[in-house]
Amino acid sequence: MTTTAIETVPRGGEWLLEAAPQETIFTPERMTEEHRLIQQTAQEFTNEVAGHTEQLETKDWDLTRELLRRAGELGLLATDVPEAYGGLALDKASAAVIAGCLGQCGSFSATYGAHANLAILPIRMFGTDEQKQRYLPSLVTGETVGAYCLSEAGSGSDALGAKARAARQADGSFVLNGEKMWITNGGFADLYIVFAKVDGEHFTAFIVERGFDGVSTGKEEHKMGLHGSSTTPVVLQDVRVPADNLLGEVGKGHKVAFNVLNYGRFKLGASTVGGARGAIGESARYAASRRQFGQPIASFGAVKHKIGGMVARTYALESMVFRTVGLIDGTLEGVDPGDGGAILRALEEYAVESSILKVAGSETLHDVLDENVQIHGGNGFVRDYPAERHYRDSRVNRIFEGTNEINRLLIPGMLVKRAVKGDLALIPAAKKLQDELLAPSGAAAAPDGPLEAAAAAVGMFRKVGLAVIGLAMQTYGQKLSEQQEVLSFAADIVIDTYAADSAVARARAAAASGATGADLQADAAASYVDGAAMRIEATARSAFAAMAEGDELRTRLAGLRRLLKVTPANDVRLRRRLSDAAVERGAYPL
Repeated sequence: MTTTAIETVPRGGEWLLEAAPQETIFTPERMTEEHRLIQQTAQEFTNEVAGHTEQLETKDWDLTRELLRRAGELGLLATDVPEAYGGLALDKASAAVIAGCLGQCGSFSATYGAHANLAILPIRMFGTDEQKQRYLPSLVTGETVGAYCLSEAGSGSDALGAKARAARQADGSFVLNGEKMWITNGGFADLYIVFAKVDGEHFTAFIVERGFDGVSTGKEEHKMGLHGSSTTPVVLQDVRVPADNLLGEVGKGHKVAFNVLNYGRFKLGASTVGGARGAIGESARYAASRRQFGQPIASFGAVKHKIGGMVARTYALESMVFRTVGLIDGTLEGVDPGDGGAILRALEEYAVESSILKVAGSETLHDVLDENVQIHGGNGFVRDYPAERHYRDSRVNRIFEGTNEINRLLIPGMLVKRAVKGDLALIPAAKKLQDELLAPSGAAAAPDGPLEAAAAAVGMFRKVGLAVIGLAMQTYGQKLSEQQEVLSFAADIVIDTYAADSAVARARAAAASGATGADLQADAAASYVDGAAMRIEATARSAFAAMAEGDELRTRLAGLRRLLKVTPANDVRLRRRLSDAAVERGAYPL
């Protein structure tokens, strides 16, 4: 299946330097008929899972396994696996579409993600042919359930600080000891991807079967949300693991862990789109039916503002997800589906974008679900309505796949590292910007139309991002990694820039093609850009204040005023139109 034909695929992070050619940006409107059929199948399965929500929350693991097998029958576990091992070898757009649908399933979405992303993918990318033949077919059908064991009580984000040990044996096998924490699917999984240090030093991955002597699981955690998913410790007591179950190479476990997390972050971002879209539908339908003071609350401006904002943020997130899909699939175009190395290289190339999707997706979903509760009022705070469960279930997304704090450090950190290596022309772009700020400013032509104004604003966002990152590199040099607050400021600017750029590019493509609903897409893009402009200005001011003072600070702030001249949009009108469309449809309108 071909996502999109791209002759020259932009490299990761290049969108921060200049606008990408329109033909290189994949949007939901460019999905193929096959993608839409897959989406239909996934949505029908999602509806089936939704009918079992209450039973799943009783921790009926037999039902959970039955639903995983049903997902396997439908091919929903097979997207990333070559046909030689029972898979379908579909593109990443198909995987994103499926994740988006199942993102509406709360607890089961976590179960699915741990199995399809974190258990299948390590074997698919790093396993030997014998390991793939032995394990992948039954994982793809759902007969075997997998789990991923990385975190420990004392090493969550600091994964390489793991205490689990693997002692080499004379026959080539390993004996594992340790305890892994917060393992999704832990209570009923048949197979675990386990990370331990060989000889107490070399971080390494292993395939561990539940049937191996010494493998046990602890009690189910009492969690805030995701009550229908299993989360337990996994205890390893003198577990003998055959040499054939070493996954990858001794001492190269970090490659397994971090590349799998890159993909997990991308998929988590895709899944949050589905959750946000579903919540917008709930809010719109409830607001249309709930009457106060003699009229539906959907007619109140304050409620319109909430629903409109939910639509605009979700539109930007969805645009980012599909754009990233297009980049990854464009890089893999024509590559043998069995070439795991090519997939690894593609995931590494767009690791910045994957971290952006993880942060933006989890926080957008949280904010949308928070507004969903607020629109439901008292009914949103009780379990009679799903708004309460959605809110609790989403909270962990900001912790999953590396906390948002860690990812905020990774985003600018990876950009800087690529710039230093010469893989991204960030340093010359920052120097060029410095020269521009010192030159006399001329009168700029007024943009022609709302979308052109939004595109011009995105160009300003890029320059602000470059100014902040450039000053940070100049100020701190090799010690930049210690300046977590400044890195986080830079990350927020970069995230908003990618989101705004993706939303505007998608809306412009819709306008150029005369697509149905193009005007509404323009409203969503303009609304997002309007909010992003205010956030970026405030964040940049904080970043400059952290790095300069006195006359230098005043000079930096004057430069910011030159870089960021965005005329506010009438966001009240934009959000009202978006809200009215959502209420009319009783669903996300784009």
